[in-house]
Amino acid sequence: MSTLKRYLSLVKFSHTIFALPFAMIGFFLAITKADINLKEDARLGWGIQFPETWQLVLAKFFLVLVCMVTARSAAMAFNRYLDRSFDAKNPRTAIREIPQGIISPNSALRFVILNCLIFTIATYTINPICFFLSPVALFVILFYSYTKRFTALCHLVLGLGLSLAPIGAFLAVTGHFSLLPILFSFTVLFWVSGFDIIYAMQDIDFDQSQELRSIPSVLGAQKALKVSQALHFLSAITVIVAGWYGGFHLGYWLGVAVFIGMLIYQHSIVKFNDLSRVNIAFMTANGIASVVFGVLVIVDLYLS
Repeated sequence: MSTLKRYLSLVKFSHTIFALPFAMIGFFLAITKADINLKEDARLGWGIQFPETWQLVLAKFFLVLVCMVTARSAAMAFNRYLDRSFDAKNPRTAIREIPQGIISPNSALRFVILNCLIFTIATYTINPICFFLSPVALFVILFYSYTKRFTALCHLVLGLGLSLAPIGAFLAVTGHFSLLPILFSFTVLFWVSGFDIIYAMQDIDFDQSQELRSIPSVLGAQKALKVSQALHFLSAITVIVAGWYGGFHLGYWLGVAVFIGMLIYQHSIVKFNDLSRVNIAFMTANGIASVVFGVLVIVDLYLS
């Protein structure tokens, strides 16, 4: 296995599919609806000049992608580094790269530091507000790895970390906050927290044996599913409110139908006493929800 493949596996790069479409929604929302004039200010945030508008857009698009990939890679690698002793004891996670000796703990930590540096440099290049908020973003996404040691609300911290995607992408273009991307961030917060609870149900016995906290390990599988359902209900409400507030059209509402449909589907196939289809609910259903919704929202933005 090549070095690149090892690190892509370490950070589960395929899981980038969850938050990335929402980052793209924030980016294209800013391009199409925000009160900005790229032609009059064809530059990046610290005065780096670009002669044409399309070059500025492409540059910021690239930088947003860099921020997304490096922030998530840093968070995942740090989680693997910090939890390496637990992963080695858990039969489900013992095959991961650090417990197997495929990647050393020190190498994983250096990878974390490198991604944090690239992320910070990228935010500096984008604009001042992204740069000044970058330590906050890094704190949230790295702090998540500690939370299971002292709070069952760790799922909400993970959701908060991924929910920064639409706000961050919007800020990269506009340099200011707005309610609509914040509504999308709440959608991500509740959605990710809900499906992370489902995923954590696989480790109830192990978490209890190691005194690790999660909603399933504290409340049990049946009650945890109800909490997940409540969070996904809130996610559905916020995505509907965002559509109403943003004045979207048919494409958006088709995306909402798919998104909510996938929320319902995953709860229909995962039962508290039958976790055999957790991976289908986690990866397939949520991957479809995110990608299809993201594509339809962006299409709606350009057709409206």
